[in-house]
Amino acid sequence: MSVIVVAPLARIAEMAVRHKASEMISLLAANQDFHRPAVIRAERHLKLGMNDITFAGTGDLIAPQEAHVAEIIAFARSWDQSAPLIVHCWMGVSRSPAAAMIASLAVHPEDDDDALARRLREASPYATPNMRLVEIGDAMLGREGRFARAVKALGRGADTDGNQPFVLPLPAREPVAP
Repeated sequence: MSVIVVAPLARIAEMAVRHKASEMISLLAANQDFHRPAVIRAERHLKLGMNDITFAGTGDLIAPQEAHVAEIIAFARSWDQSAPLIVHCWMGVSRSPAAAMIASLAVHPEDDDDALARRLREASPYATPNMRLVEIGDAMLGREGRFARAVKALGRGADTDGNQPFVLPLPAREPVAP
């Protein structure tokens, strides 16, 4: 079973090597420059320019948009799951946990939203998923509000310095009968 590794920018190379990942989703402010770890294949690196805000119209900041979520969903669905997927933002607390949950639901639409939220909280007491991303993902994945309600029920994560990568397990698949 593969997993999604959520990390702050400062730890992506370490996490990619440790978990033998070759694919990555980056959610950073537009034009924020960084070096992609050498183990991440350029053609399997999705870079999305957005700020960690929950509403549009905040000066020059870019709020998460439907186009961003559509790209997360498409990228996740093209992930072969043979190795972990790295998802990161600046601190690994808000945008990347939300994107990791969206990716998980994209590849496992049968997953229970409350179970996914519990797996996130067990993996990270610090995660506070960006609700704009969650709400857009809820709508685009046809979750009918279940995903957003499950994440809201988590509440705010504990305070952190943003140096707390974690592993979000995908749901266990039921064995296929012969």
